Amino acid sequence: MIAFFTRHPTAANLLMIMLIILGIKGLPDIKRETFPEFTPMYVVASIVYPGASPQEVEESLCVRMEDAVDGLGNIIEKRCEALEGSAKLTLKLDEAADLGRMTFDVQTQINAINDFPDEIESPIVQELNRNDNVVNIAISAPLPLPELKAYSESLKRKLQRDYDVDLVEVSGFSAHEFRIELDLHAIRQMGLSVSDIATQVSRQNIKLPSGTVETAEKEFLIRFEGRHNSIETLANIVVGASPNGATIRLADVALITDRFKLDEQKVLFDEQTSAIIKVSKNKQEDALRVKEKVQQFVDNERQLAPLGVKLSLTNDMSSVLFDRLKMMLSNGWQGILLVFLTLWLFFNIRYSFWVAAGLPVAFMGGLFLMASIGLSINMLSLVGLLMAIGIIMDDAIVIAESIASHIDRGQKINDAVINGVNKVLPGVVSSFLTTVCVFGGLLFLDGEMGAVLKAVPQVLLLVLSISLIEAFLILPNHLSHALLAEEEKKKAGEIKPEYRIKRAFIEKFEHFRNNILPKAVKFCVHYRYGFMGSLLALMLISISLMASSLVRFAPFPELDGDIAEARIILAPGSTLMQTEKVMDKLVAAAEKVGAQFSEKYEGGQPLIQHITRQYGSNADANEAGPHLATVRLDILGAEQRQSNIGEVVIAWEK
Repeated sequence: MIAFFTRHPTAANLLMIMLIILGIKGLPDIKRETFPEFTPMYVVASIVYPGASPQEVEESLCVRMEDAVDGLGNIIEKRCEALEGSAKLTLKLDEAADLGRMTFDVQTQINAINDFPDEIESPIVQELNRNDNVVNIAISAPLPLPELKAYSESLKRKLQRDYDVDLVEVSGFSAHEFRIELDLHAIRQMGLSVSDIATQVSRQNIKLPSGTVETAEKEFLIRFEGRHNSIETLANIVVGASPNGATIRLADVALITDRFKLDEQKVLFDEQTSAIIKVSKNKQEDALRVKEKVQQFVDNERQLAPLGVKLSLTNDMSSVLFDRLKMMLSNGWQGILLVFLTLWLFFNIRYSFWVAAGLPVAFMGGLFLMASIGLSINMLSLVGLLMAIGIIMDDAIVIAESIASHIDRGQKINDAVINGVNKVLPGVVSSFLTTVCVFGGLLFLDGEMGAVLKAVPQVLLLVLSISLIEAFLILPNHLSHALLAEEEKKKAGEIKPEYRIKRAFIEKFEHFRNNILPKAVKFCVHYRYGFMGSLLALMLISISLMASSLVRFAPFPELDGDIAEARIILAPGSTLMQTEKVMDKLVAAAEKVGAQFSEKYEGGQPLIQHITRQYGSNADANEAGPHLATVRLDILGAEQRQSNIGEVVIAWEK
């Protein structure tokens, strides 16, 4: 097979072109996301119990739900959280479970409970669906909250309708309401009661179908429209009549305000009241494509926004993935360039080019296989691709050097190529099999960790498999062609003189190989016990550095991202004012740290780009209330800053 492809350039070139075309064809189908897609084996059941304390929720809901699902199989772990006003039962299932069937069974078991309190809302049972956050849009404007929310909702609908972004949510507001504050002195003077006014408001604030009217030509749907959605229309509601017969309207006896139910559900972006549009992606969507759509939307809306309205991107979770993609591309072209330059010092340009060209060809074939079996480009698969760069280049250099050694022995070019490749074939294949043995075990890990980690060996082994095809079937022909072309030029006397830097390097290298290296080898052999002892001592020193934690070990090192968060949980019952005081201290500390790092490491460039305060929510708490809050820092991009985000967080904590 190797001899056939070496002597038939058409076969080798067709194979190379096919790999490149397949890779280009598969590129648009490869999804880009932060972490590999996997289906969480969890079922979640939640029940709302208005006004109940956590203890009441535990006794009335959690105990009953846990008992109800005890008889179901395939449950590894169950956990019920009793919160103020709600309960949440989470069931972790084993790999053999049918997620859809288990969801139905849990729903059936919980619906069969007949001694729940009457005040609860209907239980909700669903699979735990993991959607990934992509980016947030912060909308800051000097507008009343109702107008800000209405504007944010209009942007949300436009983003969904015109830009095909489905998972969009507006946050920063609680339930919208009109608050009617009655003047008790006035209603007593007019002979009204609170219940009378409430009845009149409810009667005149309805929206109901009222039947149909049929004629010979058509049928008319009759609908009663009495829903009031503004302060002006509510103020005109008739609530009674005075003793002298005058009409009494709601505005005569009450103050009506347009507001939101909970004061603690608010967002401050760079110290300005704001709305947040959260954009997420499902398992099928590409994170970077979603981010591109959002960026285009924001750029367009900035030109159309009213005076004083500011739209900013924040909490960009796709930036980490984008940075790692850039790093992989940077490492790739740098690796190709270094290999090319190194080989050029010993061989001709064409020979060096074909050795370096093996990397993009192998990557194109690997990307096609990734697209074919549904693998995505993510943080873990990029690790596999980065590892593959070094291994592929090593194999190509070994093959090129072996061929060159056979040429130096006086063999004909085609024979030297075939013999040189066959000589290193067992070693290269053994190296590949060693990699399979080392990383292949990750393919068989169970659970969520296995679902995430298997992306590394999958991508690595796919790309290395294609690289073997390129190294043994494509590369030999190209190297043979390069050597034959050089030989023809020598016969025709067309060989140009070597560059001065190349001649100087070869002279120095030959001097080192013929004089210094033999002496060094002779010295090590003569003092072999001392030499081996020094190697053993170095190995023990290396191990001791790790054992003493001077060199720290982290199986999954933290990525240098662009987001830092502090999540606040005060004691239940704490007021919004108390939470705001804690938040003020955190923000002040963050601003101080940002100023210090900007001056010390960033040359005066602001380290902290944006600060977001979000009250009433905490990702770790699974509840809501005035005692919860989150402060988020948008840090200068990792590729633009000199400092590490870990150092920033440590300084912030102090």
